[in-house]
Amino acid sequence: MGHREDLLEGAKRCLIEKGYGRTTTRDIVAASGANLASIGYHYGSKEALLNAALLEALDDTGGEYQPTSVEDPRPGADPLERFEAAWAQIVEKYTTRRQLLLASFEVFAQVDRVPELRAALADGIQQGRESMAELFQSIAGDSAEPLDEERQNAIGSFYQALATGVMAQLLVDPDRAPSARDLTLALRTMVNWHTALLPEPQPVQI
Repeated sequence: MGHREDLLEGAKRCLIEKGYGRTTTRDIVAASGANLASIGYHYGSKEALLNAALLEALDDTGGEYQPTSVEDPRPGADPLERFEAAWAQIVEKYTTRRQLLLASFEVFAQVDRVPELRAALADGIQQGRESMAELFQSIAGDSAEPLDEERQNAIGSFYQALATGVMAQLLVDPDRAPSARDLTLALRTMVNWHTALLPEPQPVQI
């Protein structure tokens, strides 16, 4: 690899080990084996290098955060059990990638200053919507009705918002952040509320 690639790999290691805000140019130089001047030559600034490294790191690990399939926790598991199993996997991945998640939240503050960063993050979020919609539609199994584009985007946006909220709570208050069981209990409760509000079926007049 050349200095440019070495710097990118070194910056990714720093993001995972130290986070976005605490990473210095000296940290990147030490991690990459490149020289200080090469940061300015290849990327213009430390911030531009860290932004590029963060986007690549998130792209590298995006599939790890959102499983594409979930094994049934037991034979004959119902959709809510599969829902809980999926979130157990997601929460575990978030927990083991704390520094990278923290760095991704730090970089959100820069989107107004760096249009290309905003565009890249927006594309990543849209990909997350699509993969979340596909995952949880598959979890519903045969009971899931086909989704048109509007509803698929709505479902994906809902789960993406839920995932972002879980990330934030795990970063700020991990001891009280929701577990997969908590999320399943909440969903079960809301389904029961909705069922209770449905009108009673009326007898068919023949």
